Amino acid sequence: MFKAPGAAGFVLAGLMARLALPMAGIGIITMLSQLRGAYALAGAVAATFSLSTALLAPWISRRVDRHGQTRVLPLAAALSILALAGLAAGAHGNWPDWTLFVCAAAAGVMPSMPAMVRARWSALYRDQPLLRTAFALESVLDEVTLIVGPPLAVGLSVAWFPQAGPLAAAALLAVGITAFSLQTRTAPPLNPARAGREPTVLGVAALRKLTFMLAAMGVIVGVIDVMSVAVATRQGVPAGASIVLSVYALGSCLAGLAFGAMRLSMPLPRMLAIAGAMTAATTLPLLWVDDLLSLSLAVLAAGVSFAPTMIIAMGMAEAAAPAHRLTESLTWLVDMHGIRAGFGAAVGAGAAVLAIVLSGALRGRDAGASSAA
Repeated sequence: MFKAPGAAGFVLAGLMARLALPMAGIGIITMLSQLRGAYALAGAVAATFSLSTALLAPWISRRVDRHGQTRVLPLAAALSILALAGLAAGAHGNWPDWTLFVCAAAAGVMPSMPAMVRARWSALYRDQPLLRTAFALESVLDEVTLIVGPPLAVGLSVAWFPQAGPLAAAALLAVGITAFSLQTRTAPPLNPARAGREPTVLGVAALRKLTFMLAAMGVIVGVIDVMSVAVATRQGVPAGASIVLSVYALGSCLAGLAFGAMRLSMPLPRMLAIAGAMTAATTLPLLWVDDLLSLSLAVLAAGVSFAPTMIIAMGMAEAAAPAHRLTESLTWLVDMHGIRAGFGAAVGAGAAVLAIVLSGALRGRDAGASSAA
């Protein structure tokens, strides 16, 4: 996969830049809770940043599809970096609370780097088996950033100074985007803007269903995050939550690597139906957990089914998306997967995943997605 010239370079640069997102969110909470002593304010400002990112990322990706990564990414990253610096200054200088929300919302122009990297892989290996392998690697790297980013941000803010976490995120974004944008040889080809105003890519039935499915999967992830902390706290070992989440990510990483190495001839819609059914089924054991050990075993099983579902969904999105709006399409899926929303809710979300993957459009009745798959 890495024999393609420049592949290793854009993957490393993208990995550095994508660490900024998980670091910024938890870094904002850590910074404001230390400087202002208010978790409510810290959580609200961090939520503003997350919501702004989710709303603006598809719009930024649409600009990328029209004008190119090397033109749009540096500008968007610069605005996000300035806003994060302003947020750090406001927290240190005791600025009014409303200024913190403004800075957090402005910082949301941070580009969706997982989508940008996947778009480059698509340009290299479109309609080739190696593309699924590349998407598998990206799913693993998504998990890696969620394992490394938050503790790094918290550690810097606690051990150094409160603003260190968000500022480190800004620095990584600056270096990563710069290195990524300079690699013009692997950038996806430009697709000139078409006449008139195009509707959202969610008008494509297959993409809309995939987005809803990954939104449900994002709820599962969020529920496991929150309830892991709750169970660990109830048992008097709050640090145990990090072990549970590491087990969850480890299961997903291993499954992603294994699945990416396989060579399967089954049509993508059928694979997604099987993987989605497994994802739904693995939420059921969560109803019977009562300690950290049983929770760890349950989330390990859940993680094993999670990565293959994500990989297949990204492959189907690449096949169904309009060629000139691929980055925007991938961004919708990546962002909806990242939504953070007890365990009963996870089962409901799992049922939603199962219902969606078994629907007619994802089984191949949608002509465009079926022929592409």
